[in-house]
Amino acid sequence: MQSELFAQANLEREGAPRFAVQNPQLLRVALGPDVLATKGSMVAYQGRVAFHHEGSGSVGKLLKKVLTNEDLPLMRITGEGEVFFANEAGFVYLVQLAGDGLSVNGQNLLAFDAALQWDIRRVQGAGMMSGGLFNTVLTGTGTVALCTVGQPVVLDCSEQPTYVDVQSAVAWSANLVPQVVSSMNMRSLIRGGTGEAFQYAFSGPGFVVVQPSEWSARQQQQGGQQSSGGGLLGDLFS
Repeated sequence: MQSELFAQANLEREGAPRFAVQNPQLLRVALGPDVLATKGSMVAYQGRVAFHHEGSGSVGKLLKKVLTNEDLPLMRITGEGEVFFANEAGFVYLVQLAGDGLSVNGQNLLAFDAALQWDIRRVQGAGMMSGGLFNTVLTGTGTVALCTVGQPVVLDCSEQPTYVDVQSAVAWSANLVPQVVSSMNMRSLIRGGTGEAFQYAFSGPGFVVVQPSEWSARQQQQGGQQSSGGGLLGDLFS
């Protein structure tokens, strides 16, 4: 049998690192230590692999998941073999943490090393009008796999104040403390608004990753029920 389908680019990568971008829209993880991934993100696996529901780990995390939209439904993957992850053909990027931290929109989180610590935190200034905004913060040493809707841009927040639509922000340096601001004014509100109600305001040393798309309220609700999925983060800066 012959076909362009069997081209080398479509074959499984051999000798790849533990976390590897199989292609721009597909993540491959070689099991050894456990991996945590968003539920529904697995598209294929080989070998002896088991999938388990991952609890919150503490009462505090459980309460945060219950009281916020940052549901982050996780599963723990154990065993021996390879697992492939994706999220609606989104672009996959790997971030290597080395004792530092990353704040991630749960909709954009695909998988990460189980050795990393994670928590749900409220964004400052996110009141009832903005829907109450929460992000997942990952810290420690290990790999995080993100997926974005379209090819993202990475903005340096140290040069000047940076404003990002809250539905387009993928992730940012955990040391940054964004504020939620509104571009609405009474005149615009009376005339129907601008469609750009709330933004994250960043300032200081660090970066923010922005995707060329906005999550809708419906997508966020679906993501809370079932979340799923390139290159290294270095490729974002190239």
